[in-house]
Amino acid sequence: MPSAPPQTASAPGPVAPTGRFMMAHPAHVMALGFGSGLSAIAPGTMGTLWAWALYVLLQDRLTEVQWGGLIAVSILVGWWVCTVTARHLRTLDPGNIVWDEIAAFWLVLWLVSPTGFWGQLAAFALFRFFDAVKPGPVAWADQLYHHVNPATDPAAWRKAGWGIMLDDLVAAFCTLLVIALWRSW
Repeated sequence: MPSAPPQTASAPGPVAPTGRFMMAHPAHVMALGFGSGLSAIAPGTMGTLWAWALYVLLQDRLTEVQWGGLIAVSILVGWWVCTVTARHLRTLDPGNIVWDEIAAFWLVLWLVSPTGFWGQLAAFALFRFFDAVKPGPVAWADQLYHHVNPATDPAAWRKAGWGIMLDDLVAAFCTLLVIALWRSW
């Protein structure tokens, strides 16, 4: 499927993601979290819950090295799927894109393991706090590429795609920092 043209002053406004939109391109399916990002209520939370459920299903089937590889690929491919989908939605940081939550929360779960349900729930709550409230460095990462202009910057959509991923990776780092401090205390 050809890519949508970059947004310009005369381009139509943002596109609302739907099931039909999601199925129109493989990048959309992944970026929208296989449908979890289409939730009308808290799509980021739904994407994180989807990531958690998939992690629980796969945690005993993948080795540590396989998890590390999956997460690394998820981040790199995530940059591409977020870039493509944001461009097609004509929005620099659409809330319905949840692949960033998925990859970042897998990173959190992988690095806090082994832990049981309560440890994973604490990680979930902390990650959602940092992702939703965006304190300090998370806010900085979130705003880093919000001011790019697709009409004047040919790399704007790539920057936006990376920005979508970056704030969740910073939220994951903050989550891991709090858990590490808690464990050391």
